[in-house]
Amino acid sequence: MSMYLLFDVGNTRLKWAAVESHQNPIDRNKKLWLYSGAIDTQLLLSPEHCAELAHYILQTIPKPDAIGICCVAAEECAANLKQLFAQWQDVAWFRLRGNSPVDGLRSRYTQPEQLGADRWAGLIAGRTLSSGNSLIINAGTATTIDFLGANGIHHGGWIIPGLGLMQASLESNTARLPATSEADRVDGFGVSTDAAIYKGCLAAQVGVIHEALQLAKEMHQPIDRIWIDGGNAKNIAAELKQHSFSNSISIEAINGLVLRGLWSWIRQELR
Repeated sequence: MSMYLLFDVGNTRLKWAAVESHQNPIDRNKKLWLYSGAIDTQLLLSPEHCAELAHYILQTIPKPDAIGICCVAAEECAANLKQLFAQWQDVAWFRLRGNSPVDGLRSRYTQPEQLGADRWAGLIAGRTLSSGNSLIINAGTATTIDFLGANGIHHGGWIIPGLGLMQASLESNTARLPATSEADRVDGFGVSTDAAIYKGCLAAQVGVIHEALQLAKEMHQPIDRIWIDGGNAKNIAAELKQHSFSNSISIEAINGLVLRGLWSWIRQELR
């Protein structure tokens, strides 16, 4: 079986997937990934856990035709990952970076090498899945919002603390505000401290996305689609869909956006 093995090494989680090489990244099949998994990224710094990951993958999937990696975690994590598969030394590794050339895409970043590889992968995926004006959002440890024009130009974006970081900052920097749970959630204003913190942080996430929509409109490039991935994607997407602007914009939480973009780029590199 001919396949690609893909790794998305984030600040919090390492996600991996294997996909048949004859498939297309535009495929929306829910069973797109032949194999997939995730672990805490910090486990890559443990020789024992690295060995467990390598053993599991080597025993689970056939030898791939190519291996792709997108890493925004410490460089040691990427180095450790590559050392795990000594049996596959003849397999080509492809490392996506924020300045990796991509057909049909161009970033207006003044220093493209400083653009996060995960953001670039998300933009590649967004362009692969649709051709309109899009916001590409990764709602993980940090929330990143990037504007991709229909002409393939990345106009830049914003980075803010993610939903969890916002909540954690209140807990760690105040004397009496508690850690929030997911149990006490209401629409509108919170009627408990827990709900007030959670709903306030969620409103802040939605607010910055709404500001991005307004800015794109002022640039005469109104947004057609919002693609959103990450651990908080479903909650933020659900909140976005409650607002009036959602009537004219397609909003979709999609798993594996970075992996899909990495996959699309590898296909380009192997042509």
